[in-house]
Amino acid sequence: MKVSALQQARYSYNPKLPLILREDIRKIKPVYGKPTQSVSDQEKLQKLFPNTYGLPKVSFEKGQNNDIGKKMNVGVILSGGQAPGGHNVICGLYDALKKANPESQLYGFMGGPSGILDDKFIIMTDDLINAYRNTGGFDIIGSGRTKLETKEQFEVCTKVCHKHDINAIVIIGGDDSNTNAAVLAEYFRAQGESICVVGCPKTIDGDLKNESIEASFGFDTATKTYSELIGNIERDANSARKYWHFIRLMGRSASHIALECALQTQPNICLIGEEVEAKNQSIEEITNYIADIVAKRSEKGNDFGVILVPEGLIEFVPSLKVLIREINDLLAKTEKEFNIIETVADKITFVEANLSDRSKKVFNSLPEEIKGQLLADRDPHGNVQVSKIETEKLLIQTVTKRLKQMKADGKYKGKFSTQNHFFGYEGRCAFPSNFDSDYCYSLGYNAVMLLSANLTGYLSSVTQLSKSADQWQAGGIPITMMMNLEQRHGEQKPVIKKALVELDGEPFKYFAAHRDEWALDTCFTFPGAIQYYGPAEVCDQSTMTLRLEHKS
Repeated sequence: MKVSALQQARYSYNPKLPLILREDIRKIKPVYGKPTQSVSDQEKLQKLFPNTYGLPKVSFEKGQNNDIGKKMNVGVILSGGQAPGGHNVICGLYDALKKANPESQLYGFMGGPSGILDDKFIIMTDDLINAYRNTGGFDIIGSGRTKLETKEQFEVCTKVCHKHDINAIVIIGGDDSNTNAAVLAEYFRAQGESICVVGCPKTIDGDLKNESIEASFGFDTATKTYSELIGNIERDANSARKYWHFIRLMGRSASHIALECALQTQPNICLIGEEVEAKNQSIEEITNYIADIVAKRSEKGNDFGVILVPEGLIEFVPSLKVLIREINDLLAKTEKEFNIIETVADKITFVEANLSDRSKKVFNSLPEEIKGQLLADRDPHGNVQVSKIETEKLLIQTVTKRLKQMKADGKYKGKFSTQNHFFGYEGRCAFPSNFDSDYCYSLGYNAVMLLSANLTGYLSSVTQLSKSADQWQAGGIPITMMMNLEQRHGEQKPVIKKALVELDGEPFKYFAAHRDEWALDTCFTFPGAIQYYGPAEVCDQSTMTLRLEHKS
């Protein structure tokens, strides 16, 4: 396979580890903290996870470790959507396993969780691993969205592990995938199996985090990639001076990506879903907010600008959130009946007839194409796929209509020409930044330390991420610690709680303190492409979110 000059150069990059993980691997021992509890629903979750609930946090320090040298066969699964750095997690796993015992083997299950169910795998080798170091994508073994959540699936996992003498499974995924990891870990322990399950926190959305998981991997690279593109559009907008660019960004359940990109690029407007919900704002109020800024900039002769829209915005608008919940529940109950309806128009009529009066009014206020997008194929949990809802186009329509009214009233005299964009897949498989290369390698390496201590139901945790890599702290936290109960397919299910943008957090407060200036003045900043070589302050810096959260 032909490789680019950059890819060839990245092969030789040596990821930086926390100081403790740079020690002789046989001289790193686990240290156990106090028992933990879930973020909510403690009693119910303890009953659901009697064997793995309340486990202690774990950290590592210097000390003799006789367990690390045992031979281990570990299976690794890439689960869910891609995120930059996944290959380095696998590289870190492989290198730590081989350092601990050269006879240990890493089984890569192909195509995501279905790989273990179908018993399809490859055994990692030096040549294979070396061909993927510091590269983007998940193509070393592929990924998939099959959920490991049923007893029948767990029985198959057990048989496959026994067949190949696999002692442990590492699941690299987001909140749902790691919830499944926790359920699988509980099943193994309940059956008296010694197979350990450890997760690694992956999602570019940035919503898998707490004090012990300061960032999910891929967020750094993805937001820097998007910010480069946004900066390019800002430069174009400031050059042509005739378009308002509405840019929708990935981030279904939280607005972390939009906020981080706003901090990096200083657009005229950035909508934060969590704030919309907290202020109980309607589409009309959001429209008026945008239209007022458009009009004020026009008065200064600036009929152009850039607006960032998180893809999950529509679910944060309270009236639409209620509507979407009703639709999700309705389609869960009438799945067979709904699926035999052939045309979108008939599906819209069916749903409209079964909504409450309040939601019916909201539904009917939406353009036909948005109605159809709300009723498109559901995700694996039976929920609307917000990535298919073109919220930026909805806002262009509503703002255009509002500005026409303002023009008729003599309150606006400018020109409003628009361009719309969606940045999603552009950031998911980029070459990982130095930060993500280091962080992901550390997560994988650290996972082996957890497995060697026979720990199961844990997430690999590396903290102090706003500092240089040598000051990072390695350890692990129980997955149940991050859980609560949520409605899925009409039932209460244990899931990792989404981490939303905190409106009293430092990143949002910084944004809120500056957005009025960014709105009316042209304060664009142009981050440019990710830098891999040069001064550490240019190449190794973390996101602004992390720096503001840690005030560094």
